Amino acid sequence: MERRLIVSVIGNAACSLPDCTDLEQSKWGLAFELGKALVDNGFRVLSGGGRGVMRAAFAGAHASDNYKEGDTIAILPSYDTYTANDFADIVIPTGADLARNITVANSEVVVAVGGGSGTLSEISMAWKMGRMIISYKNADGWGAELAGKKLDDSPRYDFDDRIWAVDNAQQVIQLIREKLPHYNKAFDRIPFGVPVLREKSKSNWVGPVKIKDACDIRKLD
Repeated sequence: MERRLIVSVIGNAACSLPDCTDLEQSKWGLAFELGKALVDNGFRVLSGGGRGVMRAAFAGAHASDNYKEGDTIAILPSYDTYTANDFADIVIPTGADLARNITVANSEVVVAVGGGSGTLSEISMAWKMGRMIISYKNADGWGAELAGKKLDDSPRYDFDDRIWAVDNAQQVIQLIREKLPHYNKAFDRIPFGVPVLREKSKSNWVGPVKIKDACDIRKLD
């Protein structure tokens, strides 16, 4: 049994009803289909746990026939568990305010649907940490602005690495299948402002079936 990979969905919080534009409403639709497609394909979905794109992605995850409890993970900026949206299964109230963005950005893949300055900070952190980043070019904000581009000239990988541009959820899944195996590094440190990436550690997770059969507690160390 393998641990399911986590994909972060980032983007705009909700607009104020009834003043949502057609574009804003279309972003919620894109995020819903994204969340559903991710769970359809065996991923868990993580976000900041708020409204807008975050809630839409979680709602889509719940709509998947493959949905299991625990497939949506909310990383809250506050200590208040009850500020998470109603589709959040696992709620982690960090109390870290904006600093929680680095946890949101530290998933295997980060996908942006629109987004303002908060989304930009998450994209920047994900870029520094060597994460795979995908962005919808048919939304707006920083996500669309950066789709298809390199964020800077940081030495991340020796292939044509970039913020990958997409129009729909199926393109996201296709890119993850094709490109994610090449993102084989983990963040180490930033000496003198230049990120250092190292080879990813091998997972030591043995799975609940093997743990259930273990009779010697020393096997669980």
